[in-house]
Amino acid sequence: MESKQKHSSSEEDAWIILNGIPHLGPVTLRRLFDHFGPDPSTILSASERELTGVEGVGPKIARAIRAWDEHFDLEREKRSIAKHNARFIRQTDPDYPAPLLEIYDPPIGLYSLGEMCFRDPSVAIIGSRRTTLYGLRTAKEIAAGLARRGICIVSGLARGIDAAAHEGALEVGGRTIAVLGNGADIVYPPENLELFQQIRAEGTILSEFPFGYRANRQTFPMRNRIVAGMCQAILVVETDISGGSLITARFAGEQGRQVMAIPGRIDQSTSAGCHQLIRDGATLVTSADEILEELRVGELPLGDAQPQRSETSSADLSDLTPDETTIMETLQGGEILHPDQIANATSLPSSTVNSTLLLLELRRFVRKRGDGRFETR
Repeated sequence: MESKQKHSSSEEDAWIILNGIPHLGPVTLRRLFDHFGPDPSTILSASERELTGVEGVGPKIARAIRAWDEHFDLEREKRSIAKHNARFIRQTDPDYPAPLLEIYDPPIGLYSLGEMCFRDPSVAIIGSRRTTLYGLRTAKEIAAGLARRGICIVSGLARGIDAAAHEGALEVGGRTIAVLGNGADIVYPPENLELFQQIRAEGTILSEFPFGYRANRQTFPMRNRIVAGMCQAILVVETDISGGSLITARFAGEQGRQVMAIPGRIDQSTSAGCHQLIRDGATLVTSADEILEELRVGELPLGDAQPQRSETSSADLSDLTPDETTIMETLQGGEILHPDQIANATSLPSSTVNSTLLLLELRRFVRKRGDGRFETR
């Protein structure tokens, strides 16, 4: 006899259920959605025979889906979501990070704590847990420099480079996202509790795993694909030749993200991984300014011709956010303004103006002049 819990699940609950069934990964879930359609309730109500007719779904997974309430406590999960003031962002929600939809195996949902900043341009900063003072200082300084310009810093809250990158962004009042390899209610490593709490208050804690889910060897690569997948570029600060950061960087490159690396001393094993990435084609960078320049260059088409915006401006402008529209209207009529002047004219926070200008610059709506002022193209 089916449980009351199973009968009471709505479509919204069905997303949480499918995300929480053990051994049901994102690739198999994508095949199930391709077969049964966009409503997750249809998957949960399918017979075992119907489920095993889908490629990659064997009897074990089919039985787990049919008897999901034996493996996953929906009501407890919903209580945890409410207790932690969290959101479960479905893959179909407008708030779901759009770049993640471009990767091969995006999570079907994400638990989010804190203020979401998924629309901000973002750079992942990663590296070794066993790092040097040089690596820690470099990660913090570059994260701070990018955050001042409105870039959201994404990392994994691990010891070493990850923690330094988060700290650098927070110290200048910037935005940062910590992607976890466990449930969003678990702080790992425990010594990062204070940093976790600060990110939750001023940034975003993100996890695809249900509450209470403990980290294991499989969860960290899963976390790393999100770190790489939700950013425009990834920066490796320090890692040895066998570090997991190399795998993350190569995954990012396969997904079309720009890969950058910091050079280090030739006699330090913690620099060997970055040097290998540079040999393999990663961009050598040494400062936040160089990263910003690479991001702008990466948006330009090949060749000498510059894109003509006049032919597409009406369609493009219709896609702007309210903040982008406000800033574009302020710059109309040939106005050339400093970000502080734009903030005063629009009453938008300086951080919002800086991040929005950078997005508009990357999309070639505006250009930054040598004196730091902006104008429309």
